[in-house]
Amino acid sequence: MAFSWRGRSVLLTGATGILGSWIAVELVRRRAKVTAVVRDHVVGSNFYRMELERKIKIERGELENLSFLRRVINKNKVKDVLHVGAQAIVGAANRSPLPTFEANVRGSWNVLEACRLAKQVERVVVASSDKAYGEGRKLPYTEETPLRGEHPYDVSKSCSDLVATAFYETYGLPVCITRCGNIYGGGDLNFNRIVPGTIRSLLKKERPIIRSDGQYIRDYFYVKDAVDGYLVLAEAMEDEALHGEAFNFSSGNHLKVVEIVEKIRRLMGLRLKPKILNQVSAEIREQTLSCEKAERILGWKPKYGLERGLKESIKWYRNYFRNA
Repeated sequence: MAFSWRGRSVLLTGATGILGSWIAVELVRRRAKVTAVVRDHVVGSNFYRMELERKIKIERGELENLSFLRRVINKNKVKDVLHVGAQAIVGAANRSPLPTFEANVRGSWNVLEACRLAKQVERVVVASSDKAYGEGRKLPYTEETPLRGEHPYDVSKSCSDLVATAFYETYGLPVCITRCGNIYGGGDLNFNRIVPGTIRSLLKKERPIIRSDGQYIRDYFYVKDAVDGYLVLAEAMEDEALHGEAFNFSSGNHLKVVEIVEKIRRLMGLRLKPKILNQVSAEIREQTLSCEKAERILGWKPKYGLERGLKESIKWYRNYFRNA
């Protein structure tokens, strides 16, 4: 019988973020019983714009609080956990690393420990990142590439990734790990990131700002493809042979910052040239991912091309600023 989310009790962390909000939408569509851990009311976030607070249960608290997580999991008889909550702003991590380590490392081990102690949990998907691999030595990264984060955010992801592996190897906790490229799409309100920042600038008829020299290379991964990857993996965990495995998910679009800005400019029909500040430090210069394992084992491929993903994103931000 095919796996169904209908009626399943799912715990989602990071629900007010770009990825979490779109995961929540899809789980609601599939009629899961979703409980979201929410720390702060993020004004204007996709979560509240789509009125998800009316469709899922909210538990207010912090990932750093183990007893809170245990109560939430037990009270709601949670069977499936999608842990995507994190402090995900690289610049904030560089300026003040301890809150990032607390949220991303302690938060992850607390989620995993709460799941270990709750006997009914059947699957846990933990969000790592391409940043967990650290500076590229051999590209593209495969899942066999060592985890060697060097800067605070990257290290937090290397650590949470390894902690998840430890819970599988030592306790048999049914865990899988995702490592995604740079996720973009409607709902990302961190305008220091290149895609939303560029769209906002162009909507305001201003020159886009590039904080780096524009030559940094990334995979740009549309959020709806990321949601699909997470759910395909979670469903595939019916096969216990997959437990403990990590999977890369991305688009295969390897672009320089100046190239992604140019694509957005072209799609929006504006000729405003970017302002290149060349002020970035303590960030990885080039990162690309191989998703061959996800394709081979899970049968997963991205469904959205870069142009379609960017067009949908531009439309979302037009509506957002029109109604702000």
